[in-house]
Amino acid sequence: MKNILRISLFTLLVIVMATVSKLLFADKIEWSGFSPLIATALFSGMIIKDKKLSFLLPLVALFISDIIIQILYINNLFVFAGLYKFQLVNYALLLSATLIGWALKGKNIATVGLGAVIAPTVFFLLSNLVVWYGSKTYPQNFNGLMICYAAGLPFYKHALAATLIFLPTLILAYNYIVKQKQSANIVLR
Repeated sequence: MKNILRISLFTLLVIVMATVSKLLFADKIEWSGFSPLIATALFSGMIIKDKKLSFLLPLVALFISDIIIQILYINNLFVFAGLYKFQLVNYALLLSATLIGWALKGKNIATVGLGAVIAPTVFFLLSNLVVWYGSKTYPQNFNGLMICYAAGLPFYKHALAATLIFLPTLILAYNYIVKQKQSANIVLR
C-alpha cells in the first residue's frame, strides 16, 4: 500500500511538472517545446518493466495537462486550446521516446545521457516530417522538408534542453519518492 501511495505521489509530480511547464512556456515562442514530456516518456520506457504500462505515465501526464489547459482556454485564462486537431499524432510521436527507453534501459549514466539526446532528436525528426507532409506552407519536396526542419530547430533546442534537465530530475525524484533512496543512483530497474 505504501508503494502505491509513493507511485501515485510521483505520478502527481509528473503531471504537475507537465502542466506547469505548459503554463509557463507553451505560449511563448522563445520557449516553446520546453517540456518534461519527452523525458517522462523516455523515463517510463527505462523504468516500467511492463511494456504496456510504460506508455501510461507519459500519456496520462500529457492528457491531464491538456485537459487542464483546455479548461483554462475555455475560461479565457490561456491563449490556446489544450485539445487540438492532430493531438493523437503528437501522442503517438511522444511514445517513440518510450520505445527508446525500452531499448536503452537506463542502466548507467551513458545510456541515460544517450537517451536524453536521441529521444528529442527522434521526436524532432518525426514531428517535423509529419508537419511537412501535412502542410500547405512547405513545398512537398526535399527543399520544403529541409525548410520545415530549419523552422523547427528552436523547438528542438528547447526539447533537447528540457530533456537534459528533466530526465535527471525525474530519476532523482523517482529514487527519492518511490525507491526511498537519497542518493542519485542512476540504476533505474
